[in-house]
Amino acid sequence: MPLTVEGDRDAPDVSSFIRDNRAVLRSQLSEHGAVLLRGFGIGGVPGFEQAVRTMSGEPLAYAERSSPRSSIKGNVYTSTDYPPDEEIFLHNENSYQASWPRLLFFYCDRPPATRGATPLADTRRLHTMIDPAVREEFARRGWMVVRNFHEEFGASWRYIFNTDDPDEAERYCRTRDIAFEWTGEDVLRTRAVRRAIHVHPETAEPVWFNHITFFHHTTLPEEVSEGLLSLFGEEGLPSNTYYGDGAPIPDDVVAHLRDCYRSCSTRFDWQQDDLLVVDNMLASHGREPFTGDRRIAVAMAEAFTPPAAPDATASADLTGHSAQRVG
Repeated sequence: MPLTVEGDRDAPDVSSFIRDNRAVLRSQLSEHGAVLLRGFGIGGVPGFEQAVRTMSGEPLAYAERSSPRSSIKGNVYTSTDYPPDEEIFLHNENSYQASWPRLLFFYCDRPPATRGATPLADTRRLHTMIDPAVREEFARRGWMVVRNFHEEFGASWRYIFNTDDPDEAERYCRTRDIAFEWTGEDVLRTRAVRRAIHVHPETAEPVWFNHITFFHHTTLPEEVSEGLLSLFGEEGLPSNTYYGDGAPIPDDVVAHLRDCYRSCSTRFDWQQDDLLVVDNMLASHGREPFTGDRRIAVAMAEAFTPPAAPDATASADLTGHSAQRVG
């Protein structure tokens, strides 16, 4: 992972290549989880956007955000705007939401000077590598993400839900099985219970698809985690994860999951005009620290809503009533 498909001087532009080989590329995505198109004429960000449309139709807007990004052109965004010396741990895009993009597209507009890879991990392999007892515990109990949006620290609820209207934010939560409460002056807390394991809609294989490890506070650098705990306490952390019934996940379980992700991880060095297509349910992705003027454009496509789980429940003990708003 990824499968590399190389063009040459006589190759058509990337959109023409995708149009002529779309069925083959879709089959390769289902088999390999990610396909890297290298050596094709892209045409910058406008050409990248056209390639996305050729493969998948209209790119999706970035909704219920989890990290800072900037729009480059329409629904083409920068990759996460975190400082270049920070790692972004492996995850599947929007797996904490009620629906998510099936395909992700990454375009290397400017490669880094050093490192800066987008590592990938096969979620099918992850599923088999995780200790069966750990895996079955999450299959039985699900997982919960708790997020606190502090106006003066980190991303505000206004940025996350792309609105200044608290009623609109509440409506969004109600329609997507997100429980909420206003815990202080303009501070919103949300909880959502999701499945940890899903079945891929095309291959019918089980995949480890969640943000359990990414959002757990122990995945942060130790000094950052300790600082946040001292500021907010565990209940007020910007994000944290639990079992679906709200019980804490033991630190050694999260450490085991991190080890599995890293064991499954593969990498490649970005080259100018590389275009990476990722099946979001078959491959998790992250980001290495880097130096240089790296710019990777990102687009998401093909919204997918999984079938309802037979035992689907709302998030724990929050009622999600607007009367809980404070201030």
